[in-house]
Amino acid sequence: MIDTPATIVRPRFKVCCISTVEEAVLAINHGANAIGLVSEMPSGPGVISDDRIEEIASQVPPGVSTFLLTSSRKVDEIVGQQRRLGVDTIQLCDDLPPEDILELRRLTPGISIVQVIHVVGDEAIDQARMAARAAHALLLDSGDPSKTIKELGGTGRTHDWAVSRRIREEVKVPVWLAGGLTPDNVGEAVCQVWPFGVDVCSGLRTDGLLNEEKLIRFVQNLPTQSGSPKHEESGGR
Repeated sequence: MIDTPATIVRPRFKVCCISTVEEAVLAINHGANAIGLVSEMPSGPGVISDDRIEEIASQVPPGVSTFLLTSSRKVDEIVGQQRRLGVDTIQLCDDLPPEDILELRRLTPGISIVQVIHVVGDEAIDQARMAARAAHALLLDSGDPSKTIKELGGTGRTHDWAVSRRIREEVKVPVWLAGGLTPDNVGEAVCQVWPFGVDVCSGLRTDGLLNEEKLIRFVQNLPTQSGSPKHEESGGR
C-alpha cells in the first residue's frame, strides 16, 4: 500500500481589532484568514462604529472571514446587527445559553457562530462543553465577565494553556486560541494547545496601530503540523 503524503498545515490566523480598511488589507496581505471587527463593548480596545464595521466588511475579499465581536446577549439585536453589517461570522463575547445560540443559528443560516469562553479557571471546561453543543466554534480568551465592568477580551493577558488544551481535546468543534499572544510566545502557545486557529490584537500593535514588522514575525513563528485542522469548515467561513 502506498502511503498518502501528509499535508502540512498551520493554525488559522485571525487579526482582531481591525479599525480601518488599510489595516484589513495589511493583515490579509500577510496571510490573515480572518479579521475581527469590534462593536460596542463594556471595556477593552478596538471598538469602532457599526458604520465603520460595515465599510470594512464590504471590502474584504472572498475566503477571508469577517468576525463581528458583539457583547449583546439578545438574539434579536445580534441578528439585526449581523444583517445590517454584512459580516459572515458572529463572535459572542458574552455568554449565551445553548438554546439562544441555536435560535441565533436558525435565524442566520450560513453564518458561523463562535462562542467566547473566558478561561479564568477549570470551570471554563464545563462552560466550553456546554457551549460546544450549540456553537459552530469556540474562542478561548483571557477576559473576566464577573468583574464589575466586564472584561470580554482585549486584555493582553495570557491564561492557563493547559486548560485550553483540555478544552480542545474534549470538544468536537474548532477551537480558536486568544489572549496575550505575541510574536514571541505564539510558537509555545500553539505547540501546547494545537488550536484550530489563533487570534491576536494587542500583540501586533505599536501605539495602537497594526505593526507590519510584528505581523510578519507572528506569521513566521506560527508552527505547522501534519494533518488538517479539526472540523475545518465550521470555525469561521
